[in-house]
Amino acid sequence: MKALVTGANGFIGRAVIERLRRDGCAVRAAIRKNSDMLPPDVERTAGDLHPDRDWSDSLRGVDLVIHLAARVHVMAETAADPLDEFRRVNVDGTISLARSAADAGVRRFVYVSTLKVNGEAGRFTETSEAAPADPYAQSKHEAELALRQIAKERRLEVVIIRPPLVYGPGVRANFRALMRAIARGVPLPLGAIRNQRSLIGIDNLVDFIVTCLTHPAEANETFLVTDGEDLSTPDLVRRLAKAMGRPARLFPIPPSVLRFGAALCGRQNIADRLLESLQADISKARTRLSWSPPVGVDEALIRAAQSR
Repeated sequence: MKALVTGANGFIGRAVIERLRRDGCAVRAAIRKNSDMLPPDVERTAGDLHPDRDWSDSLRGVDLVIHLAARVHVMAETAADPLDEFRRVNVDGTISLARSAADAGVRRFVYVSTLKVNGEAGRFTETSEAAPADPYAQSKHEAELALRQIAKERRLEVVIIRPPLVYGPGVRANFRALMRAIARGVPLPLGAIRNQRSLIGIDNLVDFIVTCLTHPAEANETFLVTDGEDLSTPDLVRRLAKAMGRPARLFPIPPSVLRFGAALCGRQNIADRLLESLQADISKARTRLSWSPPVGVDEALIRAAQSR
């Protein structure tokens, strides 16, 4: 079989392509600009995600689509209407790709969404109501709804995956910042936090994505997927520090004080991720697909730490 992978030169995309190639699947990588982060022999195609993109050449001979490309969080937002810009790429661009895939005879379309569709805090299953709290999550939710409608109207099997924070070799953003702080021995005021957060290592997510490509019980289904073990923020720091061979320098500050300080600095969203619980129940994946995360949390953290 042949798979088209969008967002192929991203953090998740590179790992997906490596696994597909190892499994003997032919790959076509859709990328926005050329990159030396992919093996030189990988077939490439333009991957701009916009509503009027002509995907016909990119989809020729393709059996499967793994759709990873998206407009993600922008630290210095310049769009006059951020939600409109997220919709243009994440909703309209996804609809264009999915309809083109159906026209081209693609059998299955795997869409990697986000647990943020369910909300920013709580414990969720696939039947939990959607409660997206920012333009990014709202656009991903709307893309999910559009894909489900296309699946009803066309002969295209759609699988939607909602992962939480993904970490692993090459991870960036907040997780990488945490690794740097631990490596430098920075004291972290997180010792009094009592929450539970779901995470997923990149190898576990890729394994689930690959499972979704062919499993008959996944057609037109939505799945939450995690490492299968939730961690408090202090536990994550301790286990990541151990994986890095460094001490965990934690000291307790009341969460209310942390939240107040974050609000003064305009970093309330970061405080929420550190303080709130966000958990996903993966019972559906375990029972319906007989899937379990192949890599344990500690091993996944070691793999992430070795890449820093």
